[in-house]
Amino acid sequence: MDQATIRSMLASKRGAVEEYPFGPTATVFKVGGKMFAIVGIDSEPLEVSLKCDPLEAEALRAEYAAITAGYHLNKRHWNTVRLDGSVPAELVAEMVDASYELVLGSLTKATRERIAGS
Repeated sequence: MDQATIRSMLASKRGAVEEYPFGPTATVFKVGGKMFAIVGIDSEPLEVSLKCDPLEAEALRAEYAAITAGYHLNKRHWNTVRLDGSVPAELVAEMVDASYELVLGSLTKATRERIAGS
């Protein structure tokens, strides 16, 4: 998966905002002001960090060498995925959806309704 594909996938989420709070080498995607993904732009191979259910995070790390505990993030709730082709694109898409939904679900009802209406 290349940078354009992952960034497009993340940006397509309703209410997603792309920011660079950590400088030009890390693209942060937020919904309702909260991060749901970080793309390491200059990493080779490309990497994306995604929020994850803690039990699922551990299971994915056990199954795929390219999925590790979140780099510089809460290791219990975040995974970093090396996009080297060893993790199926469908699984990466599912992980993106799950990360977005976890963060969206943590927002206030009013914020979720505002995002749904956008």
